[in-house]
Amino acid sequence: MSITLVNPDGLPVVDAYRQVSVATGSRLVHVAGQVAWDADGAVVGAGDLAAQVERCYLNVGTALAGVGASFADVAKLTIHVVDWTPDKMPLVLAGIDRAAAALGVTPVPPGTLLGVAALDVPEHLVEVEAVAVLD
Repeated sequence: MSITLVNPDGLPVVDAYRQVSVATGSRLVHVAGQVAWDADGAVVGAGDLAAQVERCYLNVGTALAGVGASFADVAKLTIHVVDWTPDKMPLVLAGIDRAAAALGVTPVPPGTLLGVAALDVPEHLVEVEAVAVLD
């Protein structure tokens, strides 16, 4: 495996992600920000943040699989949430949990959550991008 996830001493342990990833592979994979749409481009989970987070993670999983990768190869995730407020965190975590169960993974690489004013269309509430490393 090309990614080792670490919570170094002196930094807080956060259940949703690890603080550091160490990559030792030779191929870098950048997954475009994935939004809550199906293979035909139809919005999934309109108005439902948890459902959209779930679909974004499933789409990241599909993108990774398309190049022979998985969440085990992800070195960094970035999540963009429209009109972010901390009270939305349980919905984000619920969506991640549902996607993790569907994918059979624990997606906990280092991550950044950013609040944004808008995404590509008003129906999209969240976007998730990934960087992976393959041997």
